[in-house]
Amino acid sequence: YFINTNLRMGRIVKPGKVVLVLNGRYAGRKAVIVKNQDEGTGDRPYGHALVVGISRYPKKVTKAMGKKKTNKRSRIKPFVKVYNANHLMPTRYQLDLPVDKDLLNKNAIRDPAQKRKALTAVKSELEKKYKTAKSRWFFQKLRI
Repeated sequence: YFINTNLRMGRIVKPGKVVLVLNGRYAGRKAVIVKNQDEGTGDRPYGHALVVGISRYPKKVTKAMGKKKTNKRSRIKPFVKVYNANHLMPTRYQLDLPVDKDLLNKNAIRDPAQKRKALTAVKSELEKKYKTAKSRWFFQKLRI
């Protein structure tokens, strides 16, 4: 039998893909890939990805709640982090986050001031996305 050994798997982890974080401080949280490096780089010789995720999910909102309470409960706390590809589990979901590529890159999140700017930009984008009521699954806590 002839076995083709140079078959390459299609890229599963690509920008816009929703992933679950498996290890570390944000384990069990959902995140979206912003940029990925399958081959690795000099400082990180393994496959890794820059992700934007939800650290604190929005709380449940009911019809009886007023506008002020609804806005307060709809707040999201995001995180931005570079993860080893082995510590991310891809899902079938996609989420297109229109984030500024200059604001969100590996070098920018090393500097605390730039990271804060990036987080506020990401927070507003995520909250906008949440208010459109699309991709509800992403904005809910992972339950077993």
